[in-house]
Amino acid sequence: MKKAYLAVRSAVLWTISGIHFAVVCTFLIFLAIFIDPRKNDWPQRLFFRNILRLAGVKFEVQRSPGFDPEKTSIFISNHVNIFDPFVLYSAVPQFLRGFELESHFKIPVYGWMMGRFGNIPVPDNPTRPGLELMTQRGKTALDSGISLLAFPEAGRTRDGHIQEFKKGIFNIAQKFGTPIVPVSLVGSYQFFQTGNWILYPGKIIVYLHDTIDTTEITRGEVDALRQRVQEIVSAPVEESLVGAKPQDV
Repeated sequence: MKKAYLAVRSAVLWTISGIHFAVVCTFLIFLAIFIDPRKNDWPQRLFFRNILRLAGVKFEVQRSPGFDPEKTSIFISNHVNIFDPFVLYSAVPQFLRGFELESHFKIPVYGWMMGRFGNIPVPDNPTRPGLELMTQRGKTALDSGISLLAFPEAGRTRDGHIQEFKKGIFNIAQKFGTPIVPVSLVGSYQFFQTGNWILYPGKIIVYLHDTIDTTEITRGEVDALRQRVQEIVSAPVEESLVGAKPQDV
């Protein structure tokens, strides 16, 4: 009986949120033709927050005392499902754009919208010129006061646990002395799991951890920085998985 209820509930929520997504995205695309999306943040933020409401998930943000909302930073988060960008855009109190695979920019309409919104292409098959261009685009965004979002796992979790972080984004942070903010998405996996269409009732808590200064970090310390950030992001996520019900994990 519970499975039937969850299936019907999920079908209704997907339909409602899908219609909302289609209508509002069309409006934002039309708006982007005339107004630079980077100068018109509030309707995008409202849209992202509404997607979460219509998907039936509760939402909470917890900021550590050492989180500095005034510093342009690189936000580094675990990657769970397709709702992550909506969650993070709703949680981070800064103008935020993300790194996204270059192939996504070739998708009709969506790719144009991501480019217009200011997301930064990441080469699907990294080459030195491609990585240098990505790095330069990242620096341009940071220099203009745009904070960036990165998912260093380079893929979504399949079991709720955090995969090993890749080193690339930490090299960029160290090279430019850009602050890093570790971010933990807790409850996202219990809400919606990649490979399954059911939307479970629940709450997503976003932990914005202390801002980490990178100006004194040397190239030889980048790997230690990567491990440190991964441990910070992992701690509340792994704790949330302990004792969870089998259907939730």
